[in-house]
Amino acid sequence: MLPKILIVDDSRMVRMQVKELLPQNKFEFTEAADGVEGFSLICQEHPNLVLLDFFMPRMNGWEVLQKVRALPELHSIPIVVMTGRKEEVLQKVPDLFDYYACIEKPFEQKTLVESVRSAMAKVKARQAPPTAAPPTATPTAPPTATPTSQPPISSDLPEQVKLLQAQVDALTTSNVKLQAEVSELKKQVNQIVGFIRQKMQ
Repeated sequence: MLPKILIVDDSRMVRMQVKELLPQNKFEFTEAADGVEGFSLICQEHPNLVLLDFFMPRMNGWEVLQKVRALPELHSIPIVVMTGRKEEVLQKVPDLFDYYACIEKPFEQKTLVESVRSAMAKVKARQAPPTAAPPTATPTAPPTATPTSQPPISSDLPEQVKLLQAQVDALTTSNVKLQAEVSELKKQVNQIVGFIRQKMQ
């Protein structure tokens, strides 16, 4: 099965341009002419890459991105935002580029490829499992016994051990799940990047 690329833009010419800049026989292309249709296809097909125009009728690109961010199952999809007014977009939504790549129209193949790689890198950064902090021991008062006596054994120790073990098990389960998602995402990323590199050679 070929990787799916969804192109969402109200300009048919731009959609054709994007398709021409990417290998025709290496991807399965899907097109949408506005944000409503584009978001519907994102939810239905879960494409491997989305190229999304920012200014569109019915539902603009920013509204599409807000809906995508509200659904965790769509967070692993790399998205490149396309716009002819990049500076204006940056002023309106400055945090946009923390999550997604952006490309200014008109663009060439090299710029498009770089933006796709940037979008994939941002997804991998978001999907990376957080580093678990070591458990912090609860401070206790120093023993008041004489130097020759043994320190008292806390009766709460077994419960503390059980609690820590439960926390470790939960973190382990979470990390295993995240690692599986990251591995699948890396596989998709490597496949798409490989295709693009073949085209550029």
